[in-house]
Amino acid sequence: MTWIELDGAVNVRDLGALSTDDGQVTAPRRLLRGDNLQDLSPSDVRTLVADIGVTTVVDLRSPGEVTSEGPGPLTRVGSVRHAYHSVLPERGTATDAAADALALRRDGAMSRYPDDIRCGYYLGYLEDRPEQVVGALRSIAQSPGAALVNCAAGKDRTGVVVAMALTAVGVRREAVVADYAASAQRMEAILGRLRASKTYASDVDSTPAADQAPRPQTMAAFLDQLDSRDGGVLGWLAARGFGPSDLRSLRAKLVA
Repeated sequence: MTWIELDGAVNVRDLGALSTDDGQVTAPRRLLRGDNLQDLSPSDVRTLVADIGVTTVVDLRSPGEVTSEGPGPLTRVGSVRHAYHSVLPERGTATDAAADALALRRDGAMSRYPDDIRCGYYLGYLEDRPEQVVGALRSIAQSPGAALVNCAAGKDRTGVVVAMALTAVGVRREAVVADYAASAQRMEAILGRLRASKTYASDVDSTPAADQAPRPQTMAAFLDQLDSRDGGVLGWLAARGFGPSDLRSLRAKLVA
């Protein structure tokens, strides 16, 4: 995992060099993850497109967020395709910035996993929008160049989709969990960016900052729940149409 320092985003990293269970590693410049991409500078765009080779943005924001934020700099680059896969229920102005959406879904999250409500929300992504989660993984696999997965903060929705992609291709559990938790290193900067956005500003401080930081226990619990409920990530995906050919494509994309 390598941090990518940009002017207009603070939680972007390359998911190369992660060890797999069969002794291989993920390839660099194949899968990136990030926060809101609305403020990228011209230099940032050159770094991502010309230097790293991003050809696909897998955008997990809701339609309301996309409309509110407007077109970002990468939407003006002809070689970059945007694949939209919102994993939140299509209601209200749902965001993942702390937001009203979390309150609306709190009871469901508590019933899914009362020991860690954020894990309950993550399980809700799979329950509410399974087709979008599967679609996001297919968009990663089918990207001709590097795929960049993003949402608002780059830690929750992005964290779940990236964790499922990495787990599906055999990345070691401890590496998946460590990557998820790494966003905690950038929380102050992430929240600062969200406070500066009209879309997210009113949501950010509705939950204490300490409660918004990703904890390794949350991702470990999420993956454990998939193991016990669905036969793991691969079992969950297979039951929803993500078959052997999809898995081969994803692995060919991500593993060196």
